Amino acid sequence: MSGHSHWASIKHKKGAADAKRGKLWSKIARMIIVAAKAGGGDPASNLTLRYAIDKGKAANMPKDTIEKAIKKGAGGGEGVTFDSVQYEGYGPSGVAIIVEILTDNRNRTGPEIKRIFEKHGSALGTPGCVSWMFSKKGTIIVATSSIGEDELMELALGAGADDMQNIGEAYEITCDPTAYESLKKAIEGKNIPIQSAEIAMIPQTTVPISDPDIARKIIRLMEAIEDHDDVQNAYSNFDIPQEMIAEVSS
Repeated sequence: MSGHSHWASIKHKKGAADAKRGKLWSKIARMIIVAAKAGGGDPASNLTLRYAIDKGKAANMPKDTIEKAIKKGAGGGEGVTFDSVQYEGYGPSGVAIIVEILTDNRNRTGPEIKRIFEKHGSALGTPGCVSWMFSKKGTIIVATSSIGEDELMELALGAGADDMQNIGEAYEITCDPTAYESLKKAIEGKNIPIQSAEIAMIPQTTVPISDPDIARKIIRLMEAIEDHDDVQNAYSNFDIPQEMIAEVSS
């Protein structure tokens, strides 16, 4: 059985997205612009754009802000060009970290990400050094209060899910990316609220963390990485016990 996104569950518990909503909207707008520029402004025929729009809606991004970003990207006019870059490295206790970037200046962003790693006692690695430890998966988070585990499990597996895990106050459902759309529609079709849904990098195995000090250092590093304006997503393979999360996240 593969691991799951412990960092995603921790972010949800901490409410980090709500606390930094303005910055989050800015990052999603950049994602929408890039997707629309690359594949056109019609989400029906541009899956990447559809995912970006869904992410914006999940973050309560205003409709007109989403539409402006689509028009800006699909317009094809002159403007800022964003490059997609992936950095890989190692955090405390050797946990693997993948950082997905959209930047208008690689020469600025690279050294800044490197400094964040080094400031937290960690190090960037070479391209491909940790990505082999992860698999791209559709990931859907549903609150445990929304539906019973057995009922959701039956629905999810019937709609193409690979796995479902209870991660405390939520269920994390994973699937092959090709099954993502149909699985999401099946859950929404039963009027089950979805807390988050995305195509993410899920670790194939995880690194158990039992030392609260190490756990705290990892979370601080991940928060610092995600706070950078150019960072779209950050993934890691650490496994911090649920009972320790509240202690180290305070």
